[in-house]
Amino acid sequence: MVEKFHAFMFPWFAFGHMIPYLHLANKLAEKGHRVTFLLPKKAQKQLEYHSLFPDNILFHPLTIPPVDGLPAGAETASDISISWGNFLFAAMDLTRDQVTATVHALRPDLILFDFAYWVPEMAKEHRVKSVVYNVVSATTIAHNQVPGSELGVPPPGYPSAKVVYRAHDAHALSSLSIYYERLFYYRVTTGLTNCDFISIRTCEEIEGKFCDYIGRQYQKKVLLTGPMLPEPDKSKPLEDKWNNWLSRFEPGSVVYCALGSQITLEKDQFQELCLGLELTGLPFFVAVTPPKGAKTIQEALPEGFEEGVKGRGVVWGEWVQQPLILAHPSVGCFVSHCGFGSMWESLMSDCQIVLLPYLADQVLNTRLLTDELEVSVEVPREKTGWFSKENLSAAVTSVMDKDSEIGNLVRRNHSKLKEVVVSPGLLTGYTDNFVVTLENLLKETNLA
Repeated sequence: MVEKFHAFMFPWFAFGHMIPYLHLANKLAEKGHRVTFLLPKKAQKQLEYHSLFPDNILFHPLTIPPVDGLPAGAETASDISISWGNFLFAAMDLTRDQVTATVHALRPDLILFDFAYWVPEMAKEHRVKSVVYNVVSATTIAHNQVPGSELGVPPPGYPSAKVVYRAHDAHALSSLSIYYERLFYYRVTTGLTNCDFISIRTCEEIEGKFCDYIGRQYQKKVLLTGPMLPEPDKSKPLEDKWNNWLSRFEPGSVVYCALGSQITLEKDQFQELCLGLELTGLPFFVAVTPPKGAKTIQEALPEGFEEGVKGRGVVWGEWVQQPLILAHPSVGCFVSHCGFGSMWESLMSDCQIVLLPYLADQVLNTRLLTDELEVSVEVPREKTGWFSKENLSAAVTSVMDKDSEIGNLVRRNHSKLKEVVVSPGLLTGYTDNFVVTLENLLKETNLA
């Protein structure tokens, strides 16, 4: 009989990290293991409904200490602009005493973490195993976060000549990004060096050679969980408002564009985005946050734009049910920033994929899909990082035109890759193997 274990989870205070951790918590709980999830107080209400096994998953709220520069009441990355992330890092580090006291009181068998680089040291003191669980791509870790790597330059032995930065990526490698990458570099490399085991939210079929490279660099086995996508919630169909609107159009004709919650465009780039989609002549649905300096989407739209696209274009500034929109028969193209979660959603869909990355990791994800796997196209940019409405329109048209050579190539490649990824048992096999491996590793440790 398998001994049941108790796992702590302590992800970075951002929903893009906490939600995949909770999906993994559900998998552990499903197998009868217990999970204590450490998170900021306010986040609990937003995450609780993702928990499918409330008897086995306990939420343990942390008090976020005040930090000079962190706005009062801010507890997660959603509460602040990306430029204030270092203050949230400082607040996370100040929860160390709370985390230590909870470990001491509840005596877990292991603790999964990502950016709290001090966890392995604390865990060893309490004879608890530490597991780095990375929810960003293996590609990003392999390029930017192995010992001796320099930002923007492939490290020695890096396994791809295609998944790299180029001259026009300066916007993603700006001084702000470099500052964060150095912070991430220290946190991630320290955690990976000192932890007992490494795990990554990916699969061999997409990022196998990058995972192998990370394992060699850190001389540790790398465990894969698969992408940890949630099961579709059949009780919550797509809102009637959007279902009815999308259903007015031909199958596969609508362009859906979303850039994630972290990206807030400058007003001129927001307008260029809207005009670029208008220029395609296709029906489109844009879901982005209002641009900088604007309280609403409407006040920032180009003059005369709403009238010009009436009936075929929607620009929306609030949350939408993205997986359900991508699954709608009328949607045929996904314009995305290629954050890791959106990357997986695009691969699991039947949509053509057009990529417009902003941050350093998104650029590498984009090159993986566009240049290595050849399942997408990237919107060209100038060296300043600017993209034009013409380039955006041309990229979308190139994949939506039925006679386009590149459009047919990426469609074929995407279809083949999706067939592999959704093949029966593949993704559940990853999570099952991951749990069994953890069980065995803990058993071996207890016997030692």
